[in-house]
Amino acid sequence: MSINEKTPSLFLSLPYPCNYLPGNQATTLFVDPGYNMEEASFSHYTQQGFRRSGNLIYRPQCRGCQSCTSVRVPVAEFAPSRSQRRTWLKNQDLDAVIVPGRYSARHFDLYRRYQASRHPDSSMNNNDPSLYEEFLFSRFANTHIVEFHAPATKGCEAKLIAAAVIDMLPGALSAVYTFFDPKLSARGLGIHAVLWQIDHAQRQGLEWVYLGYWIENCVKMDYKANFRPLQVYRNRHWQTL
Repeated sequence: MSINEKTPSLFLSLPYPCNYLPGNQATTLFVDPGYNMEEASFSHYTQQGFRRSGNLIYRPQCRGCQSCTSVRVPVAEFAPSRSQRRTWLKNQDLDAVIVPGRYSARHFDLYRRYQASRHPDSSMNNNDPSLYEEFLFSRFANTHIVEFHAPATKGCEAKLIAAAVIDMLPGALSAVYTFFDPKLSARGLGIHAVLWQIDHAQRQGLEWVYLGYWIENCVKMDYKANFRPLQVYRNRHWQTL
């Protein structure tokens, strides 16, 4: 950030029930939504363990609990596990195409099917395109969507089966959200999407792939700890897990 740039205010939310650890109360620290966020300042906050949801930049800040930790993969050191290598090889028939990060009816249809299957009781499971856009896109991030297409077969065109929303940062890539055809869960498309992002970052000479937040005791987030080495943001420093 420019040395002359005004530092934005930070706001702490009221306590609310934690979505990941039952019985816990959570609070979230937000960067002033009215702040004129730019790509450089967004990158700065990402390095400080913050995350983007739409135009909101936030970080968990819960009293007496530090279970939510921001994690990132140092791409030059990444070594896939045997299981990850199998997933990677299983999906080598897919074509990956990077497209601009904006609304598409094709993406939204896939997103709706994913939410209806994986998160039927979530507020994210809705038919409102504007909420989809508010969640995934922003006015300041350099956002792209990676489309994964199954190859064409006799009588059928190539089919979009997964999409990964990513933010490109100076020297890094941030994984925003991935959704895929729930009927093809055996392919391990979520894992494959992360592996593709790490591979892409390596080929582009990037240093980090940010994977969002990880909670050690949360089954839904266990997969993130399998990308090794993994760095976690604790006590204002990045350290290898």
